[in-house]
Amino acid sequence: MVRKFRRDEAWKESTIANTSEQQFKVEFECEFLGSVNTLINPSKLKNLVYENPIQKNAGLDVYEVPLKDHNYLITVDVARGLGNDYSAFIVFDITNFPYKAVAKYRNNEIKPMLFPSIIDDVGKAYNKAFILCEVNDIGDQVASILNYDLEYDNLLMCSQRGRAGQVVGAGFSGKRSQLGVRTTAAVKKLGCSNLKTLLEDDKILIIDYDIISELTTFSQKHNSFEAEEGCNDDLAMCLVIFAWLVAQDYFKEMTDNDVRKRIYEEQKNR
Repeated sequence: MVRKFRRDEAWKESTIANTSEQQFKVEFECEFLGSVNTLINPSKLKNLVYENPIQKNAGLDVYEVPLKDHNYLITVDVARGLGNDYSAFIVFDITNFPYKAVAKYRNNEIKPMLFPSIIDDVGKAYNKAFILCEVNDIGDQVASILNYDLEYDNLLMCSQRGRAGQVVGAGFSGKRSQLGVRTTAAVKKLGCSNLKTLLEDDKILIIDYDIISELTTFSQKHNSFEAEEGCNDDLAMCLVIFAWLVAQDYFKEMTDNDVRKRIYEEQKNR
């Protein structure tokens, strides 16, 4: 006699206790749906599928190990390490199109003084990946440690260019340059717009549970997008920074991929 496995309330409570209510809804109730005003269309969110990482270590989840001759880029969002927001980064494989998120780090207790060493280690492991930090607040300290103390070579810098806004490059100097990008309203607006196009047209591939989860609550508020009440958007902002960078001339030179032109050509030929 085969004993039937009962999925009752007791089983549900036990499963949620061992995972989370959100993860339960995704795995057993197929509920990876965004709110009405999410940046990414709910029908797209519904079709995003996450996989288990091949390696996990203290906040770092790896989906693909570094491959020889591949080019990688890391975008970084920094928190104060007080247990509220997360310090986070995403590693992207930018060798081929579509781009892939191949690893991510997320920790809400890591101190800003220690965070640069983790970024440095992962960056070097991924073929000395290019790194772009947001430098709005404490992020400037993290970028400074990476540049001056750890002497990380491939740290991308930005320069203020008047009406053109921030422009990415390497090795800028002068008072208008900074060791990363300030996520101004203009940067966020362009980044969000580009991210929507990249994701909905499958030009960037994401299989991480936490990233997808954040996108389901990354919603419109006034004229911008941010995490809904009680949720986080640190990984989502790493995506926004990446999507902003993709439109920069320097990125096109790095990868020889003019994303906007390629998407336009593909849509035209459908």
